[in-house]
Amino acid sequence: MKKQRLQLFLCFIAFAAIMMTSCSKKMNPLSSSLFTANPSPLELVGTKVPVTVNGRFPAKWFDKNVTVIVTPVLKYDGGEALGTSETYQGEKVAGNGIVISQADGGAITLRSAFDYIPAMKKSELCLRVDVLKNGKALVNFPDMKIADGVIATAALASAASSTPAVAPDAFQRIIKETYDADIMFLIQQAELRSSELTSKNLAAWQDLVKEADHNDRKNVNVEVSAYASPDGGFELNEKLAEKREQNTTKFLSKEFEKKNVDTEINAKYTAQDWEGFQKLVQASSLQDKDLILSVLSMYSDPVEREKEIKNISIVYSDLAATILPKLRRSRLIANVEVIGKTNEELKAAVNSGMTGLSVEELLYAATLDGVSKDKVYTYVTQKYPNDYRGWNNLGAYYFERGDMAKASQAFTKANQVSSRAPEANMNLALLAMADNNTAKAEQLLGSAAGANTLGEALGLLYIKNGEYSKAVQAFGETKSNNAALAQLLTKNYSKALQILDAVPTKDATTYYLAAIVAARTNNAAGVAGNLKSALDNGASASDIAIDGEFARFLANPDIKNMLLR
Repeated sequence: MKKQRLQLFLCFIAFAAIMMTSCSKKMNPLSSSLFTANPSPLELVGTKVPVTVNGRFPAKWFDKNVTVIVTPVLKYDGGEALGTSETYQGEKVAGNGIVISQADGGAITLRSAFDYIPAMKKSELCLRVDVLKNGKALVNFPDMKIADGVIATAALASAASSTPAVAPDAFQRIIKETYDADIMFLIQQAELRSSELTSKNLAAWQDLVKEADHNDRKNVNVEVSAYASPDGGFELNEKLAEKREQNTTKFLSKEFEKKNVDTEINAKYTAQDWEGFQKLVQASSLQDKDLILSVLSMYSDPVEREKEIKNISIVYSDLAATILPKLRRSRLIANVEVIGKTNEELKAAVNSGMTGLSVEELLYAATLDGVSKDKVYTYVTQKYPNDYRGWNNLGAYYFERGDMAKASQAFTKANQVSSRAPEANMNLALLAMADNNTAKAEQLLGSAAGANTLGEALGLLYIKNGEYSKAVQAFGETKSNNAALAQLLTKNYSKALQILDAVPTKDATTYYLAAIVAARTNNAAGVAGNLKSALDNGASASDIAIDGEFARFLANPDIKNMLLR
């Protein structure tokens, strides 16, 4: 009995082996000609490598009892990246996969987006087909190549080549200041009263004019504006205002002569000061001031205005007591220009220790040729540690020299001093993009409105997000490698070349991009010439050799010889 059972078990094993063998023979490897990849070769978009694979299972190929898992695989030197798998199943399989007819076969569509790393620049897109039966591997097909990868031109976008935002100074070569004083008059009088001429306010104003006139770094001129209140007839008020102006000007001329002040006096008078009247009424707490203001808006004729206001008997007495007396005056205005240090004076001050310079003078001096930005900005951070501009601009100095560690420390300190500082937020966003942290960069740029190079930073962000048209708009008229790259990625090759020609300081990337434009426009001589310039400026021959942009030009003897040097 035991012997019969053993024979029966061995027969079952043999039968299963025959079935598996017959199945594997039936399901031969699929041909790569059944599948296409779009794009081909693969191309970097932002920080992803997207691809859509279309194909089909041929008729009679798909076994009714198997499950087939198809996975896009991007293979590169040292590793591979798996795409999004899709599961297909035969007509007799219970499951959630896409059912494929054995008789007719069926279409296949796979969509994947690989996270790009530089090693993928030389890679192959393959399909991995796993056949299972009852959850166990049935057939091991070799991976099937269907496309090359990756055109990684978008990876040439560089945060390091972006222009950091410099916080502005408020230095003014000439600072304009205005100082005023009033001489008040009694109703219908133009005589200068002793109480007005000896007031502390007028004395202080005269001293200020004298000091400005005697100071070599100041210019001063004086204006006299005499007024009469709008009550009374125009003819009377005109004579009154004119007389007040004449008396005031005569007084000032004598006083200036005594004090040895040599300045111009520009005098004028206004017969009826309706403008001043309106301002005082608006600022007052008069009970019916809205009624008075409506009269001013309804009537433009001075006579009509005065008549209607006087008809409002309830308020006119208040106007006569509180508003009108303030309009009977001569206004004295001293226009002072404070002349700041010249560029040469600022340079000399920087070289002699910087003591005595204001923060605005220091920040401006740092922008002058021949001045050490490092020295000045470091001094600003020490003397004015709570002014974020010193820290930010010191960070910008380090950033432009490639010292990202020191730049990060300075930008972080600027942000700590003022979390809303637009320049610091923008510069921290550049550092985030250098680390491919576009989410953090986007958040920081949301608080960077007003930074002077924000357009460049936004353009870089849009490139990294694969939004190339937006990048073009953000860069505007910027002349940089990144701006040219945005035009290249939108296939505006003529504009890309215009920008590259205008880049002020050309480097290896500038010429590399020009070579790509030449390749895409089938200009073999342009490819060779620009690649030579790129190599002369430090480009890598090995990177060029594996760049799909130049694949069809590598047989060119000139290019081949350059890469073999």
